[in-house]
Amino acid sequence: MPELPEVETMCRGIHPIIGKRIREVTLPQCNYRPIQIRPSIAEIHARLAGRRIEAVTRLGKRVVLQTAADSLILQPKMTGLVALDAPPDPDHVRLQIHFSDRLRLQFWDRRGLGTVELMPTSELHERIVAGRLGPDALQITVDDFVTRLRATSRPIKVALLDQKLLAGVGNLYASEMLFQAKIDPKKPASKLSRERLKVLHAAMLQILHLAIELEGSTLSDGTYRNAINDPGSYQNMHRVYDKAKQICGRCSVTLIKRIVQAQRSTFYCPKCQKS
Repeated sequence: MPELPEVETMCRGIHPIIGKRIREVTLPQCNYRPIQIRPSIAEIHARLAGRRIEAVTRLGKRVVLQTAADSLILQPKMTGLVALDAPPDPDHVRLQIHFSDRLRLQFWDRRGLGTVELMPTSELHERIVAGRLGPDALQITVDDFVTRLRATSRPIKVALLDQKLLAGVGNLYASEMLFQAKIDPKKPASKLSRERLKVLHAAMLQILHLAIELEGSTLSDGTYRNAINDPGSYQNMHRVYDKAKQICGRCSVTLIKRIVQAQRSTFYCPKCQKS
């Protein structure tokens, strides 16, 4: 589930590791599905031990830890967390980074879908960004946003999830953005006017910034937690997501509807989102 607000919250929460020297990188005992780690944990340890963390950045929905030469990319995917405190349980910890002052960073993943990859920072753009990630949702200009979305005939909700077009937006926040902008999620992106897309761009920025301020959304399964194992609170602001068959809070008449688009659930109000 972690989308841009949750991953940004993770990055901000682990800022205390900046300037710390890595003592050891370990793979704890885990009896569940192993995550993908490249190269081997032995090579990762050999390249990172003794190095200082120079920066912590976000790349779309990835956490990036940078040393002077290398970048360690942690991709949480559906159920991953990057934490400094105890994660939700000790059984699904997939990677640990120990620092010289006993601080410890843990990558936790309940379903084992996340990935860890170490590469030279000089290769980061070519291997991760080029052809795979569009402009970041927090940084894209309104003109670029409009141009990219009007170039595809896919439903606007599906287009928003395409990381090659726009990096960071996921299923939950796409539904919320479209509701705020009063846009039908089934509408072909190419059929939306520049004015409607400008409204959507503004809604996107407003929702993402507020969700970051509230440290993301912790859903009913309790999986997502911030870096110190506290829940987010943006779930209290959801207006359509996971509210199928509930009365719309805007029109107070229509039931929120759930449909499936590109194998993902979309929630919207048929009355409020007609355009």
